[in-house]
Amino acid sequence: MRLARGIVRSLRPQQWMKNVLVFAAPVAAGVITEWSILRNTLLAFVAFCALASGVYLLNDSRDVDADRLHPTKRNRPIAAGIVPVRLAIVLGIILMACGLGLGFAVDTNLGITLLSYVALQVAYTFWLKRLPVYDIVAVAAGFVLRAIAGATATSVPISEWFFIVTSFGALFMVIGKREGERNLLQGDAASIRTTLGIYTANYLAYLRSVASGVVLVGYCLWSFESASNSSSDAAIWYQLSIVPFAVAILRYALLLDRGEGGEPEKLVLSDRPLLLAGGAWAVIYAYGTYIA
Repeated sequence: MRLARGIVRSLRPQQWMKNVLVFAAPVAAGVITEWSILRNTLLAFVAFCALASGVYLLNDSRDVDADRLHPTKRNRPIAAGIVPVRLAIVLGIILMACGLGLGFAVDTNLGITLLSYVALQVAYTFWLKRLPVYDIVAVAAGFVLRAIAGATATSVPISEWFFIVTSFGALFMVIGKREGERNLLQGDAASIRTTLGIYTANYLAYLRSVASGVVLVGYCLWSFESASNSSSDAAIWYQLSIVPFAVAILRYALLLDRGEGGEPEKLVLSDRPLLLAGGAWAVIYAYGTYIA
């Protein structure tokens, strides 16, 4: 029973929330209510969950020695010795194969997107994670590929503004994650993660400012473009959605500045003002897209 619980924890089901990004493109395009679109999006979500969990198992197996030096990662089942390394590797390979197989079964382009994610993760594990800037971009690219997966699974075209907002939004979140890790580890940062010893607080703050600025400007332009291409009844709702979106970004920036971005999936679900702004944005945008 202890081994079974350890395996489930190693799959990191709480991280599957990130895979909700596969719904972004079809939802934004206003076509998620079509059964074939919804079906393929759900299958893409399942495929990405299996693939990502497989990657987590392999990464934790490779990083087991470094994780044992980390104040929180040492409690991970593989680092703690609950799940044997060899078993984790075998399960990881099986899950990745299942995820890729399902992806190619849904759509060839989805399979290629998932394969690109695997290639990115391999490059990150063996090389990019030790290169400043490249490590941040690589992690952010993983989020972007999730959004692309939803588009490729459903043949929904991705607009330029959608790609810009998604890319820099992911970059904004990953930068905050690095700031949170740096704040948590303090003097041990460099020994556990090489790049954290190179990044300065001022440099990370600069990156955060650039990313958040592009996200805000990009979303405003996207909203105005959507408004100009829609009916007069829907247009106002796209424009109004800018307000809660901006509030959510500014609120998240405040939390990052306080060093709370180390675990973004927990932060997003635990801060009530952020949830309120996000919920208001979702309602307004959905009303403009599906009802007005």
